[in-house]
Amino acid sequence: MRKKLRSSQEAAGPTLSSARGLSANAAMKIETIVNSTSGTVLRLGVDNLKAALDSAFSASGIEAVLKFVPCEELRDAAASALLQAKSGEIDALVVGGGDGTVRTVAAILAGSGIPLGILPLGTLNHFAKALQIPMDVDKAVDVIVKGHVTRVDVGRVGDRVFVNNCSIGVYPNIVERRERLRAQGIGKWPAFFRAILEVLRREEEVFVRLQVEERKIVSRTPFVFVGNNEYEVEGIRLGAHTRLDSGKLFAYLAPRVHTRDLPTLLTQAVLGHAKENGRLIASSGALMK
Repeated sequence: MRKKLRSSQEAAGPTLSSARGLSANAAMKIETIVNSTSGTVLRLGVDNLKAALDSAFSASGIEAVLKFVPCEELRDAAASALLQAKSGEIDALVVGGGDGTVRTVAAILAGSGIPLGILPLGTLNHFAKALQIPMDVDKAVDVIVKGHVTRVDVGRVGDRVFVNNCSIGVYPNIVERRERLRAQGIGKWPAFFRAILEVLRREEEVFVRLQVEERKIVSRTPFVFVGNNEYEVEGIRLGAHTRLDSGKLFAYLAPRVHTRDLPTLLTQAVLGHAKENGRLIASSGALMK
């Protein structure tokens, strides 16, 4: 399957903006959409989290409408909020959840110019961490109400938006297997580690032809990982974003590594040696196909 990937700087960043005529004394109106199945909601309960958010927004003089919706209703809720923002009924939208929740809502708002605030309520919250948003709910609300804005990139695969990364090969296979195991009643982390072992034993690899601007890559690899901007791939900050506004996608693959050898590659990455001898290669550009 041939896919075109593109980077574009069109998603409003972690904080809210005064660009739409708001002043420091104006009553900001926002709608907050929270994924009712996110990790923090399940841990604290809807009523407790709602009370905490109501208190935090009220203390800052913000008029916030809180909506707790299941995953399958996130897109419709975001689309409805976008219409309200365009008509001037609300000044901005806030989303509460993990990376998948943020991606879903950002896909609706991308390119609209409507500010998006983020409450990191998921399990990993990679995107929020990359934007240095506090994991504490009260502190995250405080970031939102201060009214600054940062523009960040999103990536596109066809008509699908991603905010962190997309990939083919080992990782999506692990996720798919993990979800099947969870459906059998196995816990999230036990299912995850069991899925890793099962996928690594299969020795499955993918053959790719990748064109990044003028560079062509033809290779067999256990994975192709495309990041929205650059990732740290060596050292103690392994997996961290370096920035989110360069306007570039970064593709990572391991043409000289077999699937069974990925644990060794991971160890080498932590020690800072993953790129030696072409074990891990990276290429960047605004457009890939």
